Parts: sequence; C-alpha cells; structure tokens
Amino acid sequence: MTLTTRDHAMRMLGVKFRAAGLPSPELDARLLVMGVTGASDIEMLREPGTRMSGAEEARLAECERRRLAGEPVSRILGQREFWGLTFAVTSATLDPRPDSETLVETAAALLRDAAAPRILDLGTGTGCLLLALLHELPQAQGIGVDVSPEALSVATANAARLGLSGRVAFRCGNWTEGLEGKFDLVISNPPYIRHGDIAALEREVREHDPMLALDGGEDGLSAYRALARSIPDVLTQDGHAVIELGLGQADEVGALFESAGMHVLRTVPDLAGVPRALVAARTRR
Repeated sequence: MTLTTRDHAMRMLGVKFRAAGLPSPELDARLLVMGVTGASDIEMLREPGTRMSGAEEARLAECERRRLAGEPVSRILGQREFWGLTFAVTSATLDPRPDSETLVETAAALLRDAAAPRILDLGTGTGCLLLALLHELPQAQGIGVDVSPEALSVATANAARLGLSGRVAFRCGNWTEGLEGKFDLVISNPPYIRHGDIAALEREVREHDPMLALDGGEDGLSAYRALARSIPDVLTQDGHAVIELGLGQADEVGALFESAGMHVLRTVPDLAGVPRALVAARTRR
C-alpha cells in the first residue's frame, strides 16, 4: 500500500474543503493533519514529505467526513487554542472564540498592578477566560462558576493541564448564588443570542455549541439582567466587571448595569471593530 505524505494529504484535504465552501479550508486541513499525526508547525514545514501511517490516514478520513458534515475542527480534535494556550472542548462547553480574547486583554490591563487580585468567572465553560488571566497574572487567584457539571469537569481538567489547579477553584451554581467574599474583577461571557435568532446561526454553532451557552432569552438580555443584579454585591469597592457583548447590545447592556448602580466606564472593540467588552465599576472613575 502506498501511503501519502502529510503535505499531500493537507493539500488534497484543502481542495475538498474549498470545494465544499468551508470558510477556512487550508487552515482546517492543516490543523486536522497535525492533529492526527501529532506533527508540530515546525515539523510540517521542515518535513513535508513525511509519510503518514495507515492508521493516521484512516483517522484523517474520519476527520474529513465529520468536517464535511459541518462539525467544527475544534470539536473533531477535542481542543481549541485560545490566548496562546490549548483548551479541551466538549459538547458541554462553548467553543472559545478569538473575539473573547478582547476580554482577557482588557481584564489583564485592569489587574496588572494589583498585588493579589481575586477573579470571578461567571459561566466559565472551558475556563478559558479565567485560566488565561491566571496564566497572564501569576499573582492572581480565581473561582469559576457554571451551571453545568459537565462543563466544570472540562474546566478542571484544563486547569490541571495548564498547571493552574493551585490557584483556581470551580463550583457548580447559578451565577453568584452562594459565593462568599469579594472579588477584584468579575468576568463573564454569558449567553446572549436572542432565542428567535438561534435557528439562523451558522451550522457549526447551532448544532455543536451547547444551547445553555447560546440562548439569551427572547431579547438576548436575560443573562445580562441576572449579572447586573448580582455582580455589584460580590465586587470590592474598587472592583471591575468585564462582560462580553453581543452584536449591537452595548447600549442595552450598559443601561442594565447603570440601573443596577454600577458605572459603565467604556466598551472595548474586538479586532473587527465590534464593541465586544463592556467595562463597569462599582465606583465612578
């Protein structure tokens, strides 16, 4: 049996993905070949002629089938890179998006000079926001809360893999209920898709992200209302909240936090220029 090389497999897979209209065919093909062979970026560049084993070819064929059926690459491989770190993802967790790195960058800047900040992540999912911050801020500690025990298992495993278990705790609960103590920063990427808009989402999102992490109620603001009510009670006097925004929601979410007694300081755009992170404080700056 003649076995193909990594480079040839990647190029042929990219052609198939492009013909199928996938949005990033070459990148998807590269990630899948790397995933099934264990090759690094450098090995893909330096050793393009390395032949795949029969088992690797079989696994790649299964990956091809799943990708053409609309399953995201991260779900196929069971992991996603975020903030330069690798996070396990499962059907119980939202797939971390690059847009959400805006929240990490914003929050890290707010805490850069803090001596030993406490961070609370509400709706933690994979733990990507909280764990990225703890990786960035060696002096910080944090708690991640999620209503899904399955998601918390993923977050716990991610913390262990990243060597952060000693500075983080995860608990199952509904937002801030039952939490003790105050936090210097609360971060959250809540569900914010309007219920009626879910059917129109991209197939990769609609069929593979958990509905708990997507459905924001009839107007998309249900989770924001809960957060606006509960966050002020768990923030220190000089604490901040950094909350992810959906498209076009900045004004409405800002009004909810202002009505709850917090002060909206600014919104921070993502790389596409979309207002992505709302920054609010207990005291006016």
